[in-house]
Amino acid sequence: MNRLRVLFATVPFKSHLQPMVPLAWALRSAGHEVQVASEPGFLDTITEAGLTAVPVGPQESLEQRIRSIRGGDDAPEQFEMAPPFSPDSLYELGHAHRDGLAWEGISWLLDNLVVPRTWIMNDELVEDLVTHCRSWQPDLVLCDVMTHAGAVAADAVGAAHGRLLFWLDVTLRLRRDFLRAQERQPPHERRDTLRAWYAEWAGKHGRDFTEELVTGQFAVNVLPERCRLEPHERTLSLRYVPYNERSVVRSWINEAPRAPRVLMTFGISARQWADLPGMSVKELQETLDSLADLDIELVLTVPGELRAQLHSVPENTRIVDFVPLDLILPTCTAVIHHGGAGSFNGAMMHGIPHLVIGYSADAPGKRVLLRQTGAGLSLGPDEVTGPRVREYLTRLLEDDAFRVAAERLQREALAHPAPSALVADLERLTAEHRSRRARGR
Repeated sequence: MNRLRVLFATVPFKSHLQPMVPLAWALRSAGHEVQVASEPGFLDTITEAGLTAVPVGPQESLEQRIRSIRGGDDAPEQFEMAPPFSPDSLYELGHAHRDGLAWEGISWLLDNLVVPRTWIMNDELVEDLVTHCRSWQPDLVLCDVMTHAGAVAADAVGAAHGRLLFWLDVTLRLRRDFLRAQERQPPHERRDTLRAWYAEWAGKHGRDFTEELVTGQFAVNVLPERCRLEPHERTLSLRYVPYNERSVVRSWINEAPRAPRVLMTFGISARQWADLPGMSVKELQETLDSLADLDIELVLTVPGELRAQLHSVPENTRIVDFVPLDLILPTCTAVIHHGGAGSFNGAMMHGIPHLVIGYSADAPGKRVLLRQTGAGLSLGPDEVTGPRVREYLTRLLEDDAFRVAAERLQREALAHPAPSALVADLERLTAEHRSRRARGR
């Protein structure tokens, strides 16, 4: 295979970049050229991973743009508005004979959440990405699921493009639900605001809209097959390999825990984005108090400023600012987390039962996944109390069925090819795309 030029495109979230790093290095180790495009303020995070960074978009950060659109820090919340209905059916695993959300509900989600987020996160990136792609001429573009600009740029220069999935594919599920519901509407009511966004940008660069812009030509997915929300027709399975930036093995990690060790962590994105929802200090303190007399070793990761707001820390609790998940999870009996990709996939790869306290975007889907696999339990944000966390954690620790189910999920995930083994498939798909373009299809 000729040497490929591969461009990764990602929004400026560490939790989105970090799962890409092992695959990026696998491609580099195979002799391919690799670059990672993101916003200027994110370049140091990319280069810290030893990867070549490409700045695209404005100097103003995404967080600053969102605050500006909202009208400042004190403006009413609009960007993260909740739908005026329950979208639970969106997260049902399996897609056979699926009716999905009603037209009113799904069009509301597109018009009020999906499309606004699409243009806020991508409008400032498209031109720079297209310009770079026309100059560098990548053969393959691999996009984070929120970086829709990457698909537009790949299409503009004729590169193959795929979507990287380290979580449930809510985007593809939503799109297919939408198209099915749209067919049942009168022609004059079949508005498609997501298509309109893609079509406008594609048209500016001499291309027509196709569904491949939304769905990608293929997907790369780390979840076991039975856990996939809406599998793409062309899906490559990938073994999840964690990357935690700078990692140091502290002596206490390797010491045998005096009691079952439980990790409680709420992700790195909450540190980067101060207004992301999460457990309040009051809820956290109540949880610690409720777990205080359990015979466990609780490791809680919180930044120093939050630690200072806790009025007491039980003797069975160790608070640290950060601990690499891949180092501590093998020593744990259970993990309490927010449902983010790093926490969920890390626990899955080590066969650890989960208690998901659902603050992540796809947490409702994780709740369904855990219920159907038996690998853990979940609480919604409005269900969180100290006693409820204690009750659910006690169940995880005492009922061996959760560990058995988690280990079954682990075996399925470990059966996926490692990043180095996926390189040949990416080379093949890129070659197929070149062949189709050469034939004018």
